[in-house]
Amino acid sequence: MLLNLPSSSFSVIKLANLKSPFSDFSVKSRTHFSKSLSSSSSSSSSSSSLWHSPPSSELSFKNRHQIFWDKTKIRCRRNGDFRLWAFAGMDIGSAQSVLEAAAVLTAIIVVHESGHFLAACLQGIHVSKFAIGFGPILAKFNKNNVEYSIRAFPLGGFVGFPDNDPESDIPVDDENLLKNRPILDRVLVISAGVIANIIFAYIIILVQVSSVGLPVQEPFPGVLVPEVLTLSAASRDGLLPGDVILAVNGNELPNLGSTAVSDLVEAIKRSPNRTVLLKVERGNQDLEIGVTPDKSFDGTGRIGVQLSPNVKISKVVAKNFLEAFNYSRKEFLGLSYNVLDSLKQTFLNFSQSASKVSGPVAIIAVGAEVARSNIDGLYQFAAVLNINLAVINLLPLPALDGGSLALILIEAVRGGRKLPLELEQRIMSSGVMFVVLLGLFLIIRDTLNLEFIKDLL
Repeated sequence: MLLNLPSSSFSVIKLANLKSPFSDFSVKSRTHFSKSLSSSSSSSSSSSSLWHSPPSSELSFKNRHQIFWDKTKIRCRRNGDFRLWAFAGMDIGSAQSVLEAAAVLTAIIVVHESGHFLAACLQGIHVSKFAIGFGPILAKFNKNNVEYSIRAFPLGGFVGFPDNDPESDIPVDDENLLKNRPILDRVLVISAGVIANIIFAYIIILVQVSSVGLPVQEPFPGVLVPEVLTLSAASRDGLLPGDVILAVNGNELPNLGSTAVSDLVEAIKRSPNRTVLLKVERGNQDLEIGVTPDKSFDGTGRIGVQLSPNVKISKVVAKNFLEAFNYSRKEFLGLSYNVLDSLKQTFLNFSQSASKVSGPVAIIAVGAEVARSNIDGLYQFAAVLNINLAVINLLPLPALDGGSLALILIEAVRGGRKLPLELEQRIMSSGVMFVVLLGLFLIIRDTLNLEFIKDLL
């Protein structure tokens, strides 16, 4: 499973801190709800990957799935601050938060594979294996000719079909083998995992809306200064934590948080060693403060503060079923837009966004950070992972559900004549080999990015 953090379709999340201590960053914010409860349409750029694939000996007759997670920005609030987490230099954190993140991933995998499994069983199609995890088997039992197993690495799963299993005693012409079923039956089985994840994502959001509530952002004029660095230009010239900057050089800042921050940052960067006049709200007072940005190594100005949009975050809980479904629909569409837009940006700017693709270690790290922050983030983390998995698995690439659907489409175009089995296996094997190598690379890279590993090195 691979994540592009918002690419089977999963992006791994590279979460950027919305606040910059050096006033030197670009902002692309994503708002779930405005005060009027309309979904946000801003984009996120992030990507991670979870890899869940069966052993190579089983590749010829098992469903295999790849998730890419775009390093998506998940908005949370912690200690009164409005921030996004930095993905670089990941910190796994407490054992409890790691277990919570792993539980979320496992649940998503179980739902995905259960979709395939149930779609096959309900149509009377033979299924031979249902596995959570990959690698060596830790525990297993057999029921109704199906082997249920838990494997050593619980970051993936697969459903096995006996179609090309040399150990199966089912006749090769049995009409209930997946390969012998009509095209529509096979399409339903292959797409059921995606459908299950989409439904699960909506249910997660619905539960959040009905219980803990969705975060609502009410924007206010200006830019908040949560922190001022000691001995910085801002500290020297009188800015204090908690100040709200309303205007710069006489130009009022807009109410749109990310735009206001960007405008202020640009004004500061353009003015090294030149006084910038700031209109500041401090408590009930409006002040005029002149700040002279220091010149940084790249020739731009900086004042040494953290900045964030001046917003108030509250929660809205649905009062009835109609309201719950309405809020859930808006949030689901907003998150889906972010995932699709992130995936599009990944393909359009692959050379710049390739570093955002991450593996299971990165997903666990991000999930653990989300779990430590608040329950709202964990709900949305789970919903985004489900949507990512659904979208990426529809990509027409080998080893993904979309790749299997593409082969069925070719078969339909050829009038029901399948591609030679050897060719199909070669296509799928090449895709799986790529996924395996990419997964190993990402696991090593993401592990080396963990804070405690960096400390050891």
